[in-house]
Amino acid sequence: MKILLTNDDGVHAPGLEVLEAIAREFSDDIWICAPDEEQSGMGHALTLTRPVRLRQYGERRFAVTGTPTDSVTMGLRNVIDGVPDLILSGVNRGANLGDDITYSGTVSAAIEGALAGVRSIAMSQVLGPVRGREDGSREDYFAAARAWGTKVLAPLLDTPLPDRTLVNVNFPALAPDAIKGIRAVRQGFHDYSRGTVVEGRDPRGFKYYWFGLEAIEHTLDHGTDLEAIDEGYIAVTPLQLDLTHHASLGALADRFA
Repeated sequence: MKILLTNDDGVHAPGLEVLEAIAREFSDDIWICAPDEEQSGMGHALTLTRPVRLRQYGERRFAVTGTPTDSVTMGLRNVIDGVPDLILSGVNRGANLGDDITYSGTVSAAIEGALAGVRSIAMSQVLGPVRGREDGSREDYFAAARAWGTKVLAPLLDTPLPDRTLVNVNFPALAPDAIKGIRAVRQGFHDYSRGTVVEGRDPRGFKYYWFGLEAIEHTLDHGTDLEAIDEGYIAVTPLQLDLTHHASLGALADRFA
């Protein structure tokens, strides 16, 4: 099985090492094409206004000076030998839950793979004090993903999925033995006015603005990824790329009849 790995945290990110270890449990035919530096929050951005450069860091290990979407595009067209059987994106350092997936470069890399007709899976590790550890430390951010990654991935390799569908996986911030299991759940939604804008001044006295993300309150609707993580489960969510709200088509058609 030929597997292409990517992420949005950058080619040198520790989460990519975790993802590679997971992938090697299934195949030795591993290729890597990821952003040369962190591209978190880039969503499904495609670089159009400047050239993208491809750099090689080792055998079958490449990076691009662009976004996660660029990385998958370059990986499929200019890096990998043949067509991959699977694209894995992650393991992201931080959650990609609820409507945050619209910002996520990790999920968007998997979206690009799904658009290309390749089975694609995004994996993210929720951060926070690792519940289940006596000292509450965060020394091994990826302990849950490292221990449970193959258990989650194995059933997803041959599960029938419609075209233009991908899978989003989130591991809770728990010690591996404290995780209760795996749930297939729908996407949830946060209750918030998104983030903050912090104003500052640079050394020359000019204003700048820095977008920040405050702690978010949310209602844990039943059967969602947010609820599953809160209750100590790994959340597995199938996502579709057809954004059409089909129930509204009839009402809109009547307006324009």
